[in-house]
Amino acid sequence: MNTNAFFALPRAAALLAAAALAALPAAAQDGPQLNLQRVELTAGMHRIDAQVALAPQERQTGLMHRKEMPQHEGMLFVFEQPATQCFWMKNTLLPLTAAFVEDDGTIANLADMKPQTLDSHCSAKPVRYVLEMNQGWFAKRGIQAGAKLSGAPFKRK
Repeated sequence: MNTNAFFALPRAAALLAAAALAALPAAAQDGPQLNLQRVELTAGMHRIDAQVALAPQERQTGLMHRKEMPQHEGMLFVFEQPATQCFWMKNTLLPLTAAFVEDDGTIANLADMKPQTLDSHCSAKPVRYVLEMNQGWFAKRGIQAGAKLSGAPFKRK
């Protein structure tokens, strides 16, 4: 008997099982994620209750599958390093505005995003944070690029 073939079978089965398990979290997220940690942010006198998408899977899912979101709520995406961040709206049902935010809370730029599109919306400079709110939230409050957000994530470390 060829012992290499004997050992290759269990190894192949283990690899297949590992690949199947690795695919489960992505496949299992077919509904909105509503139970993420939250942080309170402010934009001037306006309060924001933001879910925090910190882990890669949380950031990947983002606000997908949400049918509604209260006006004072949003999602803050937190990345390990400042970089050019690009977002799209695959499986996202709500029209959103993304604020690309620097480490000190300064909004670098804003991008309105249409639901269920694959158009790429990117930061104008490297940023660590992206805050998604219902489309029009920033405009209705006169908040533009250069404005500052406040809250725990933007405090000096």
